[in-house]
Amino acid sequence: MSMPEKIASLLANHARVIANAARKNLIQDSIDGKEALVSENGALATWTPAESTGRSPLDTIMVRRPESEGEIDWDSPNNLSIEASTFDMLFEDALSTLANKERLYQNDRVLGADSRWALPVQLVTDRALSALFTDNMFRPVPEDISRSVFSDQPFFLLACPYDKLDPKRYQDRLRINPATGLPSDMAVAIDLDRRVGVVYGSAYGGSIKKMIFTVMNYYLPAAGILPLHCSANEGPDGDSALLLGLSGTGKTTLSADARRALLGDDEHGWSDHGIANFENGCYAKLIDLDPKKEPEIHEAVFHADDALAHGVIVENAMMYPDGHFDLFDDRITPNSRASYPLHFLSNIKNPPAAGHPSTILFLTADANGVLPPVSRLSQHQAMLWFLMGYTSKLAGTETGVVDPKTVFSRFFGEPFMPRNPGVYADMLGEKLAAHKTEAYLVNTGWSGGPYGVGQRMDILLTREIVHATLSGALKNVEYQEDKIFHLQVPRTCPGVADPAVLWPQNTWADKAAFLDRARKLAAQFCAHFDKAYGNKDIDAKIRAQCPGK
Repeated sequence: MSMPEKIASLLANHARVIANAARKNLIQDSIDGKEALVSENGALATWTPAESTGRSPLDTIMVRRPESEGEIDWDSPNNLSIEASTFDMLFEDALSTLANKERLYQNDRVLGADSRWALPVQLVTDRALSALFTDNMFRPVPEDISRSVFSDQPFFLLACPYDKLDPKRYQDRLRINPATGLPSDMAVAIDLDRRVGVVYGSAYGGSIKKMIFTVMNYYLPAAGILPLHCSANEGPDGDSALLLGLSGTGKTTLSADARRALLGDDEHGWSDHGIANFENGCYAKLIDLDPKKEPEIHEAVFHADDALAHGVIVENAMMYPDGHFDLFDDRITPNSRASYPLHFLSNIKNPPAAGHPSTILFLTADANGVLPPVSRLSQHQAMLWFLMGYTSKLAGTETGVVDPKTVFSRFFGEPFMPRNPGVYADMLGEKLAAHKTEAYLVNTGWSGGPYGVGQRMDILLTREIVHATLSGALKNVEYQEDKIFHLQVPRTCPGVADPAVLWPQNTWADKAAFLDRARKLAAQFCAHFDKAYGNKDIDAKIRAQCPGK
């Protein structure tokens, strides 16, 4: 019996299966089952065990088998392999655990707002809140799902978020947890060939969301669709844009523009017909969320409504006995989250799909202060910056200069992009060329010096720059070359009163210090490229665009 057949048997023989329940019923069951508390404004508040306040990368694993192992970059530090026999054990343990639950929830949803490539996903879990999470985050099954390239290839996910594996059973099969000296009691496991996933022991909503994102990022390229970890929006004339960036670069903030309709803030696919959001909702970080700076997200999460109509899941935020939240208190975790449907935002395009993007932006928060606020990228430069996925993270917040940490995350989503890197890079290059999409690098980081010396780019300046890129105003201005980073920097930019700020060296008091810092960062680029891609089949024209080369 195949794994899907075993899941079907589980559902057919269980005494109480709640299939595709109405949203209000999932909310009510979450409350009645004490999986969540109703907050002052009607949202659901829940708190997970300490080990489930974020993803567990070391417990996120994939089956490696000879017939498909060549499709995956096993050199990537996030692609951790297990044997098929270990996955079989995890699957059987999940089936057995679910069979003994008082009730089960079955949720049938899809990923992809374009029904030509929507992926059917069936979740089976014992938790109403997990089913509600997929109701918030994944899309309803469209009436024309039969035309999807994946219509007869669904993905199945078994979720046992609050159960734990028996460590002794997995000796020499799962990683050793240094805190216990025993194999891990948690697994977020994927069998891409058999199209089945198991979430066991992780109650973090992101474990479900990011598993399915990883699955999409593996399946879509084979169907000619480029998956992207990005936000997307559309202008009044139908021109669409993609914004790629890691945490802290402004991806969510900059894509939320009153002049443009939002498609989504996280996961999209680019097919021969245009772009489309994977999801039905958002999974927003809440720590320090300011209603003045992020009014749309704040209103979506904290608007007042009856609990059965609300259904936003607030995960691991500080809530007081009177039901109000303190988003500036990170004692539980700095990774508090909220899951809410897209339609809770005011400026959403429905359905969240658009034509081919006219512009693609790579966002970086360079804490070294050496990258220009904006640069135009050629096709091969865009492929290079896509491969590198660069930003900075601050090493600390003590007084004085603090050396930032250089971060490279391929395709701005390294943990979720399992295929060989050339697959994604080549697809991007082909689509940029085919649709004449303009590509720009936008630095939302520091100017006038590194962190601790210079200042963070003014958000108003960055918004003017982004508007200039999306409106096409930067297509015909004069450019000069940054020879260290191989970038084309505009001499002027509409909306920017002082063009001197466009060239970062102009903003530094110590010009020699600027050059030293720039060369140091370029050397880090070079070293990382050689380490990550030195043995990969990357086009020499892309290699030539790497800083430091």
